[in-house]
Amino acid sequence: MTTRDGFTFSTRFKVRYAEIDGQKVVFNSRYLEYADVAVTEFWEWTGIDAALGAAWTDTEFHVRHTEIDYLKPFVLGDTVEAWVRIEKIGRSSLTQRFELCNAADGTLYTIIEMVIVNVHLPTGQPALITDTVRAYLETLIVR
Repeated sequence: MTTRDGFTFSTRFKVRYAEIDGQKVVFNSRYLEYADVAVTEFWEWTGIDAALGAAWTDTEFHVRHTEIDYLKPFVLGDTVEAWVRIEKIGRSSLTQRFELCNAADGTLYTIIEMVIVNVHLPTGQPALITDTVRAYLETLIVR
């Protein structure tokens, strides 16, 4: 496993044929799918669900804003190493950073900044991040 400054978690997966477009590079919308795969693995890795139970699962985070910087395209057969970290914890939101690199040489291909908002599921309204959840999330920020 490689390391990347400022990150403690990564996951790897290969680019599949169904993910490339007519130019034989990964289609732009797939990068958000890559972020979704990576963040799903990230949350499992953190153990937050088991540690906090209902304090974590009574609300849910929804994507509010995303910025993607496409530096270099992935192609069929590349192995993507997706690095994930929490950048900032707000009152009801988190900012996450994803760095998608070529696992073969560590070259940075894509940067994704994503703001997710904590939502009270029955009302669909933003909800404050509880002190319990905030304390756990704080332990995940790389200083």
